[in-house]
Amino acid sequence: MFRKFVILTAGLAALFLSAALVYQIPWVHVRASWRLDLAMTYLRGVIYPAENMPRPDLPAAEAPLPTPVVVNTRESTRQASPATPIPSATPASTLPPLPPSASLPPPAYERQDMNDCGPATLSLYLRMYGWKGTQYDISALIKPQPADRNVNVEELVWYVRTRVGWLSVQYRVGGTIETLKRFLAAGIPVVIEETFKMDAAYWPHDDLWAGHYLLLTGYNDAASAFITQDTYYGANRTVDYNSLDRNWEAFNRVFILVYRPDQEEQVKGLLGPDWDVDTNRQRALQSAAEQASANPQDAFAWFNAGTNLVYFERYDEAAHAYDTARAIGLPQRMLRYQFGPFIAYFHAGRIDDLMALTEYALQRTPNSEEALVWRGWALYRKGDVPGAAESFRKALQYHPDYQDAVYGLNYIGQQQ
Repeated sequence: MFRKFVILTAGLAALFLSAALVYQIPWVHVRASWRLDLAMTYLRGVIYPAENMPRPDLPAAEAPLPTPVVVNTRESTRQASPATPIPSATPASTLPPLPPSASLPPPAYERQDMNDCGPATLSLYLRMYGWKGTQYDISALIKPQPADRNVNVEELVWYVRTRVGWLSVQYRVGGTIETLKRFLAAGIPVVIEETFKMDAAYWPHDDLWAGHYLLLTGYNDAASAFITQDTYYGANRTVDYNSLDRNWEAFNRVFILVYRPDQEEQVKGLLGPDWDVDTNRQRALQSAAEQASANPQDAFAWFNAGTNLVYFERYDEAAHAYDTARAIGLPQRMLRYQFGPFIAYFHAGRIDDLMALTEYALQRTPNSEEALVWRGWALYRKGDVPGAAESFRKALQYHPDYQDAVYGLNYIGQQQ
């Protein structure tokens, strides 16, 4: 009997060792890690059922209704420098007519690893300028933990500026289909952040909504479609203009431009007044406010208005816009990618709302370093310094050297 037990134990040990070794084979690891991640996330979804995002923590009489609200888009705590006045809108007639199509040579394709669409898409983009790296060079710095499910636009821009300094990079919000086409016609590829539908449910009643980056390398007016390089679905895929704009809206129609330094004047000309960042945000706020007034049930328009108001540090107004978006209804993963509500509610002094939203965000994405940091600030405001420190430290556990968490610990007088 003892001999059989030893043989069985040795056999199981050998089996586990073999499985571990096989798991290290790259193509096996890529496929198996997705499935393991899916299983663990689904189990967590059973424990914490996916409910709607918490409604605003306001008395019923004060709860916002999705009705047209005039947003004053002119007031701003930010002031343009006297030396660089905000330019007026450039008349459309000053730009040449767009060609009916444009197509740039696509880069060598690279499929994304788990949760790696940001680094993989940036890798494709940089390859169009002769860069020789891969998504792993990028993710090693901006998302060192493979399970990190989100990379911010600012992190992608930071990588280009600090690691690919021979190229220039900008990002703006409130883009249009024509804006994208003009850059493509000028030979400059564009990356956008957009809505993405998951192939499989990660928890019971999953709405399948997620964020995704997409590289645009061409367009064709005859087909009313862009040519895209999608690190998940494949190379040279077409996406019609209307679908792309609809998916793009949820992310404030943000777009990233990487270009050679000798193209800067060309980029300035194509952006026109949007070259000035404050002006760009003002115009994006105006557009979002107009959309919200035209369609009061458009939760994304209200959300975008809130995000642009946060930029101008108009936190009470931003919180109201986010209230309305929440009252209409937002996707389950929205707070995995965008953190404007955390900022607005914190500065508006609505800490109970901040607590509720960070708790909800962490139920969906437990390793969100951004949600953990803002939960830390909420706990600090409530007088729970040990709890705040624990939340900041947990953020650093998931994203080592995350400076927002380091700052939080230093501010409250705690050690890492």
